[in-house]
Amino acid sequence: MTYGFLLESVWHPPLAFGDAPVAPLPAEIELQALWFSGAFGREFRSTCGKTVRIIQFGEWNRAAGPDFVRAAVSIDGVETTGSLELDPDAACWESHGHATNPEFRDVVLHVVFRTGARQHFARTCDHREVPQVFISAAQLADAMGRPPREVAIAHPGRCLRPLKGMPEKAVESLLHEAAHHRAQLKAARWLRLEDAHGRDAALFQSTAETLGYRGNSLAMRLLAQRAPLDLLRSDPSAAESVLFGTAGFLSPTLHESAPEETRGYLRDLWETWWKSRARFEASGLRLIPWKSHGQRPANHPHRRVGALAALVAAWPQYRRLALARPFVAKPLLDFLQSLDHPFWNHHHTLTSTATDRRIAPFGRTHALELVANHLAPLALHDEGMSFRDYWKLRNSAPNDSVKRCAIRLFGSIDVAKPWTKRVCHHQALLQVYQDFCLEDFSNCDDCPFPEQLSQWK
Repeated sequence: MTYGFLLESVWHPPLAFGDAPVAPLPAEIELQALWFSGAFGREFRSTCGKTVRIIQFGEWNRAAGPDFVRAAVSIDGVETTGSLELDPDAACWESHGHATNPEFRDVVLHVVFRTGARQHFARTCDHREVPQVFISAAQLADAMGRPPREVAIAHPGRCLRPLKGMPEKAVESLLHEAAHHRAQLKAARWLRLEDAHGRDAALFQSTAETLGYRGNSLAMRLLAQRAPLDLLRSDPSAAESVLFGTAGFLSPTLHESAPEETRGYLRDLWETWWKSRARFEASGLRLIPWKSHGQRPANHPHRRVGALAALVAAWPQYRRLALARPFVAKPLLDFLQSLDHPFWNHHHTLTSTATDRRIAPFGRTHALELVANHLAPLALHDEGMSFRDYWKLRNSAPNDSVKRCAIRLFGSIDVAKPWTKRVCHHQALLQVYQDFCLEDFSNCDDCPFPEQLSQWK
């Protein structure tokens, strides 16, 4: 029995848990980021039955008006260019005044996530009908890779006893299959992003998302989308300023609240940024939603952007190691941990005082997350890495999410120790927890996983 067969043969969330509450839609800005990353693909059917293909996802609009400009779509084989608007609800077109707003005159596609019982038509101020694409809850769940809820009840589950009675090799086989399944899902996500923007852009956005881990993954992904790699590399001397400015972290008086020794660095950032700000700066509801509260100093958003800037400066070497075939993790991990930046080696924020101790801009934990969630799955898909080599990768201490999975499945962290030592172990535990624990709303009573374990060989 394979892990995929286990899921397909017994697990039918829409039927088994039809009474489970429907997950609320993410914030609109996250829906926009998912769309722009190509997470929903390129091929759609409009609400009136026409074939829709996205040729070019366009560019983020940072001012008032439609969400994306200079997009290109094909509708029933006819190519057209213009703007694209994304709304949580189909009714938003009228309620937000788009129908009478001349700024929405050139919209060529309206993307929505809820339709309701009433049918809504999108028309411009010139009374031209705008084709509409509906993204279903199933498509959204697949794109996000998230179950209906984030955390299951934090106590050992019914699977504790059958797992305890299984031979070690059987548990190893189960986790091997679960890790392989998770890698396939992650590779598919990468390939959708690559199809939308190219392999370099996919690497850049995936790296940014990893740097934002724990609170700012969405913000870092938005930053990488709004300040794309090709534009940053076209003017390397301005790249760092553009990243910090697009992030919303620069102001003409910022240097006044900084220590004397850092004011020159901040002035240089601002003096370069103000020349480019009209092209990149956002306002109002389009501002990037950063979270700094509750973040460890080493994970402050300023430092994460600084690490991304350091990677852009070293992009050719980074790309060569990250996308090498065959892919070997150790040279990449060593490179990332030795990444150097004269300011961010010794500062936690743009205005903090310097520390005596060096702080790695890109730490080992983030580097392992990058390998596990993006680079290794892609290398496995490309046949540039064997699963045996992937299985050998050692991990650092388990994070809170992995600990929660371990307690749920094995009863305690101590009992689960043999299964928390490797990158693949962590990925496998997270996948089992996501596929079963988070899909079950019966407090474990109706979950099919414990019974299926007795059939695992």
